[in-house]
Amino acid sequence: MYFYNVTNEDFFNRFASPASIGLVGGTAFIDKTIIKAQKKITPDKKPALFSHAFLIGEKRMDDKWWVIESDLEFHRKQIKLGVQENRLDKYFDENLFPNVAILDFKLAPTEKKSIINEGLELVSGRAKYSLREILGVFLSFTKETRNTNNPFAQENSFICSALVQHCYSKANICFNNEVSLKHITPFDIYSTKLEHAAHKILREEY
Repeated sequence: MYFYNVTNEDFFNRFASPASIGLVGGTAFIDKTIIKAQKKITPDKKPALFSHAFLIGEKRMDDKWWVIESDLEFHRKQIKLGVQENRLDKYFDENLFPNVAILDFKLAPTEKKSIINEGLELVSGRAKYSLREILGVFLSFTKETRNTNNPFAQENSFICSALVQHCYSKANICFNNEVSLKHITPFDIYSTKLEHAAHKILREEY
């Protein structure tokens, strides 16, 4: 389902739900690099629409939705590198994130709990974000099969889309059986053939 003339804030507040999946296509250099690299696996060989995937967590007592994600966060005198919790409002800026989506797999309450619990375990365990694994993902685009081990895989380490797939595996859900965990991309999640509701705003083709 597409939406136009809607702010990111209104969109996310309308469709966010626990354990649903958020996707964004960013305009920063690293986002554009990831978007363009994925054109090797899109059917039409055009750049993908999304550069980052994350789990929607819960709405807290601060009346804000929180997300669980593996990301690079750069702040003054501080770098957050790995699995972390952040407020969903970091994605409210339409100039920074022109493309946004939420995928809802109509999960049972027990499935939602197992997925979010696993994400929080990784936050607590300080799971890392591996730039080396991104290189392995890019290399997999040149292979005949992507259902192989990432040669740069590290223990307790996930890129954004691998984190989402890992947590969903706790509910026995696999987005693409032909792609291994450490090679999965935001495009693989967005293009899954599993039944789901997809809500999205697409303002830019890269």
